[in-house]
Amino acid sequence: MTAKEYMQCVTAVDAVWLAELGPMFYSVKESRTSRSEKRMESVRTAETMEEEMREAQREMQRRKEESERAFKRPDSVRIVDVGRSVRSKHWGM
Repeated sequence: MTAKEYMQCVTAVDAVWLAELGPMFYSVKESRTSRSEKRMESVRTAETMEEEMREAQREMQRRKEESERAFKRPDSVRIVDVGRSVRSKHWGM
């Protein structure tokens, strides 16, 4: 093996590895199919996330309604004054 052949073998670097190691300096240009696949995957991911968010909001609304039903106040509220008895109204005082 000559020195030139040796240097070509030694200095050969995998492009993907180099892009992972220094993403701010190197990038791997992808084919059109892989880009469209990535875009479709991101769209699917966004749709699933939106559906999960809607489901979580429905669950939160259901829990809120249940808690409101559990702590519902009576329709009429009676206020009692200190020192005044209920009997005083009956006796006309």
